[in-house]
Amino acid sequence: MFFSKKSLLGLLTIAFILVGCGGTSKEGVEFNKPALYWYKKIASSVTKNDLDAADGYYISLKSEHMRSPLMPTSLMMLAHAHMNEEEYLLANYYLDEYNKRFGQADSREYTDFMKLKASFLGIRDVYKDQKLILDSITKSKTYIVRYPGSVYAPLVNTMLIRLHMSMYLLNENIAALYDRTGHPKGAKIYRDKNKGSVVEMTDITPPKKGIVAKIFD
Repeated sequence: MFFSKKSLLGLLTIAFILVGCGGTSKEGVEFNKPALYWYKKIASSVTKNDLDAADGYYISLKSEHMRSPLMPTSLMMLAHAHMNEEEYLLANYYLDEYNKRFGQADSREYTDFMKLKASFLGIRDVYKDQKLILDSITKSKTYIVRYPGSVYAPLVNTMLIRLHMSMYLLNENIAALYDRTGHPKGAKIYRDKNKGSVVEMTDITPPKKGIVAKIFD
């Protein structure tokens, strides 16, 4: 899994409490606080690496102060925090929230790059994540067309090459499996998928830890 089940459970649990309390006081439940209070709670929890609590405080901030100028910073803080914890689906959730509410033209270049990065780093198993790889290839190409002069373009191009390499190796490995099991027609189908690829086998040095390496270290 790419994300913490505990984090999602925390979000759902706190949301239920907030809805259920209906503005009445219950022991241990905080509400009707200033936006700055919730923002400081989010920042403090992120600093302590307690992202379950940070997610809960964000729900409080959003439910009580939807239009607060502290919302954009809170969203980006949480996106980066979950990215650092390799919780890429949650990182993408906050980036999507940011884009929907605050994604102006001058900020989309960065947030779209961060979403690409989250998808790329979320690929753990090329056999199980084929759709994610193909979607990431499509989105990377779109990004390069949309932001041709972006400062992030070199990294996006690097990701794109790695993704193409992943698909090439995957198709070749499946073809080899068909060869070993006596199914030449199946092997041909997968080798045909590599025809016209932007990479060749001679371009690829099979890595020890997977072709989708951490290029952001």
